[in-house]
Amino acid sequence: MVAVVPSPPLLVPQLVAGRAAETAELRSACLRAASRLADAADRWIVVAADPGGRRTLVQPVGGTFVGYGVDVPVALAPGAPVKPDLPLPLLIAGWLRGEVAEHVVAAAELVPPDLSAEECRAIGADLAGGAGSAGLLVVGDGAITHTQKAPGYLDRRAGPFDDRVADALAAADPHALLALDVRLATELGAAGRAPWQVLAGATLALGGEWHGERLYSAAPYGVAYHVAVWWL
Repeated sequence: MVAVVPSPPLLVPQLVAGRAAETAELRSACLRAASRLADAADRWIVVAADPGGRRTLVQPVGGTFVGYGVDVPVALAPGAPVKPDLPLPLLIAGWLRGEVAEHVVAAAELVPPDLSAEECRAIGADLAGGAGSAGLLVVGDGAITHTQKAPGYLDRRAGPFDDRVADALAAADPHALLALDVRLATELGAAGRAPWQVLAGATLALGGEWHGERLYSAAPYGVAYHVAVWWL
């Protein structure tokens, strides 16, 4: 089982105060995806991109959103020690776990955002070989260039790029994910590209007939967020 979610801090109601209703649909989709993953697996591997480079966190850790304005503690397992400056995707993973699946224990695989598609596929295959019954929680955003007010301003290539991502996730098509252009994704600020391609490598290595359901795809505030689940 695989769940794909984005990593905006605005998912956490305490961080958006009176504007939580604006992101209710996105938040609900993420919680549904995490719930379905928790129903299938009580051990997760969180896959995300991080500028700090390739890291494997076998021991679960915790953190806090204090750097985003409110001290909301989260963890990847019950009682996990707090790690300062935990990357945002892992904070989001910890928040989702705490909301829907406090029994879950999660490890993490962080990859550089500029990793090649071939390297992503190889990491995914390695994960598949050692994951056992673990579910994958794949965390990452799409293009940050969908509007003039977006963090990356407007780039008209963002629409077609994220349409391809959304279609690939809906169809559980790992080949389409692997075909995403690394340079274009980088220029669009799509940090989810590398984690999605790790997902593709893992599912191809596992084989079988994968099914997909897209729960959300939109670009509020000019940033594309995709939520989906895949299962065998």
